[in-house]
Amino acid sequence: MLAVTTTLAQVSTAGVVLWAIAALVAGAAGGFALCRVLATGALARAKQEAAALRERAELEARTSAEKIRLEAERDALARKEKLDAETEAARAETRDAERRLAKREDLLDRKEETLTLKEQQLSRQVEAARERERKAEEREKEVERLIDEQRERLHEVSGLSREEAKRQVLERVEQDSRHEVAKVVRKVVEQAEEDARNKSTQILLNAIQRYANEVTSDSTVRTVAIPSDDMKGRIIGREGRNIRAIERATGVDIIVDDTPGVIVVSCFDKVRQAIAVESLERLIADGRMHPTRIEEVVEKVKSEVEERIVKFGRETALEVNLRGLHPKIIEAMGRLHYRTSYGQNVLRHSVEVAFLCQIIAEQLGLDGRLARRCGFLHDIGKAMDHEMEGGHPKIGMDFARQHGEKDEAVLNAIGGHHADIPATTFYTPIVMAADAVSSARPGARRESLERYVQRLNELQDIALSYKGVTEAYAIQAGREVRVMIDAARISDDEAFLIAHEIAKRVSEELTFPGEIKVTVLRETRAIEYAR
Repeated sequence: MLAVTTTLAQVSTAGVVLWAIAALVAGAAGGFALCRVLATGALARAKQEAAALRERAELEARTSAEKIRLEAERDALARKEKLDAETEAARAETRDAERRLAKREDLLDRKEETLTLKEQQLSRQVEAARERERKAEEREKEVERLIDEQRERLHEVSGLSREEAKRQVLERVEQDSRHEVAKVVRKVVEQAEEDARNKSTQILLNAIQRYANEVTSDSTVRTVAIPSDDMKGRIIGREGRNIRAIERATGVDIIVDDTPGVIVVSCFDKVRQAIAVESLERLIADGRMHPTRIEEVVEKVKSEVEERIVKFGRETALEVNLRGLHPKIIEAMGRLHYRTSYGQNVLRHSVEVAFLCQIIAEQLGLDGRLARRCGFLHDIGKAMDHEMEGGHPKIGMDFARQHGEKDEAVLNAIGGHHADIPATTFYTPIVMAADAVSSARPGARRESLERYVQRLNELQDIALSYKGVTEAYAIQAGREVRVMIDAARISDDEAFLIAHEIAKRVSEELTFPGEIKVTVLRETRAIEYAR
């Protein structure tokens, strides 16, 4: 029994082992099948990912190709636009050349017409001279006949010798001839003066009509907009330190009142005014407001304005087509952009005078280019006359000579356009005329007629208030006052003292640009009558 039980136990154990082996085999087979299924799925996903990567790579490649094509098209378009701009510039230069040629042709035509008129006038004058010569011959024959008759009569009546009679007759004829010559000379001079006045008026009107430029007028006061009253307080700063720092750094007067939204910047120097306005605008936009920041911004703006001044000078020199100007002269002309005379922008005034001079000179048969140079540089002294003593004509002439301007016509036009020195060329009176035309155009200068007349009257009243002054005249648009004194009451030494005192009173009591010349004239007249 025990043996049977043992056998059954062994058989059961063997069955369990077999079942375990079978189970392991079955698990291994299932795991293999599962691994195969999983491998197949991973392979499929890998293929799908590879396909997606391939599609994405192809899409990126097409995008890159499209981008390259667009960049190439943009480069081609930019090159085309650049080429078109260069072509247009070349065409513009060609058109300018054509216009210049047309202008020269018109000038030649006018010169030809003028020569034709002069030939006709010369022919008429030759005919008139021949007619006068014929009449003179006839008169000479008549005189000879009268002389012979008078000679015979004198011989008969007075018993004079031939030489004495001849002398008396010649004296009488000489007196009659002098009277006739004086009449002819006076008539010719009067006709020449009338023709010159008419011709000068015609030339000036033609120049004004041909050059029609807009009038520019500036003010000595500018405003700066501020966003709020809080910013106004920040501009003032604690105990006014910020506003004092701005005024100290820029040299202007800043007026902060109850006017909402603005502050006022006042200065007669337009360069300092421009620096102050731009500095304030940048400080307001930045928001930081303290003395150190103010000094930094003002210094930066100063350097930018200096660069801008040189740019203005170069652009204006190109506008009037002048070459060979010294860099210092170009800088001085650019500084005139920030200079005004009675509200008139001096740089634009110089450009206008340059073209007016060219037109007038060409109508007179002179060098238009040289006249344009004289007109453009005539007020260059105003760029530094506030820094030096003397009037702007002399300052400008010395400055131009110092920086390479060697043409005597240009130097004389700069120094003599207000008659401070005698004119040595025709170009100086041309500049004087063009300067007067540009300044006198309606709206060119802000000073009213009433204020202008008032200033002239004040000048004359100051001069007439002195003892011994008989007459006083304000001339040259108020730039000079001439005083006539009584020579019987005032000596030469006292005349110098009166001139000094008048100049001192004018400086103290009147407001005027530039300087005013005081000329005291003393003369002694000795008059006697012959009876």
